[in-house]
Amino acid sequence: MPETLSPILHQAILDSVARHRSDGLREQPAWQQQNRDAEADCAAEGIGLEDEDSGLVPNWKRVLDILLVLVASPIWLPLMLVVMLVVRLSSPGPIFYCQERVGYRRKRFMICKFRTMKIDADTHTHESYFETLVREGLPMTKLDLAGDPRIIPCGRFLRASGLDELPQIFNIMRGEMSVVGPRPCTVREFEGYLPWQQSRVNAVPGLTGYWQVNGKNRTTFNQMIEMDIFYAEHMSLALDLKIILKTFSVLLDQTFAIVKRVPAETSSGAFDRSLNGVAREQGAGV
Repeated sequence: MPETLSPILHQAILDSVARHRSDGLREQPAWQQQNRDAEADCAAEGIGLEDEDSGLVPNWKRVLDILLVLVASPIWLPLMLVVMLVVRLSSPGPIFYCQERVGYRRKRFMICKFRTMKIDADTHTHESYFETLVREGLPMTKLDLAGDPRIIPCGRFLRASGLDELPQIFNIMRGEMSVVGPRPCTVREFEGYLPWQQSRVNAVPGLTGYWQVNGKNRTTFNQMIEMDIFYAEHMSLALDLKIILKTFSVLLDQTFAIVKRVPAETSSGAFDRSLNGVAREQGAGV
C-alpha cells in the first residue's frame, strides 16, 4: 500500500508548493529592523554558524530517520489520507498550506502542512501577536489556544495532535528535515534573529525536538532558541530516542486538553482578550 499511496500524496503536496511559491515579499516588522545592523555586521564573519567542515549531520541520524519513516509507513500513509478527507470536508479550499522555511545552515526549502485555517484568514494578526511576545519576552502561547476564530472546525485537534505536520515526512525523506530537531523557522523570523540566535540552524530541523517536549508554549522566544542551540551542541542517538518517546505523551496531553476545552463562545472571548492585550501594549508603545 505505501508504494501506491505515496506518489499520490507526494504529487498533491508538490501542487500545493507550486501555488505558494508565488507569494510576494513583505515588509519587515520593527523588531526585525532593529536586528538588521547587528546581523549584517556579523554575516561576513559567519558568527552564529559553524565552520563548513564541522557540525556535519551524523550518519546515524539519517539512518534513524529512514528507518522510522519506513517502519511507520503503514500508519502515517493511511492517516494522511484520512486527514486529507477531513480537511476537504471541513472547509473549502486547498488541503495543504505550504511555506518557505529556513533549514540546516540557512538553506531554504518548502514545507507543507494540512491547512488548519480558513481561506483568506488574516495572517497579520498572528504576526503582530508573535512579535509582541518576542519583544516583551512573554511565554509563546498560541492564538489558537485562546479560541482563534480563523481555525477551521477540525483545525485545533489537528494542531494539538500534530497530525497537521504529517506532510513534512516527505521533507524527511528528501533529507531537508529530520524526525528530531528544531522546528524550521520562517524566512521572516530568521531575518530578525540576532547573531547568537542563528546558531539554531546548526542542526537539521525536525518534526519534534528538545523544545517541544520541554515547555514549548510555556517558554519565551529566547528560551526556545537556547533549547534548540543546546540540542544542536549535544545531539546524540540517546537524546533523539528520549525526545521521540516523550513526544507521544506530550501530544496526548495536548490532544486531551483540546477535547476538554471550554465552549467555543468562551474561547472566542479569550481570543479577543488576547488581541486586545496586544493592541494595548502596541498603542502604549511598550
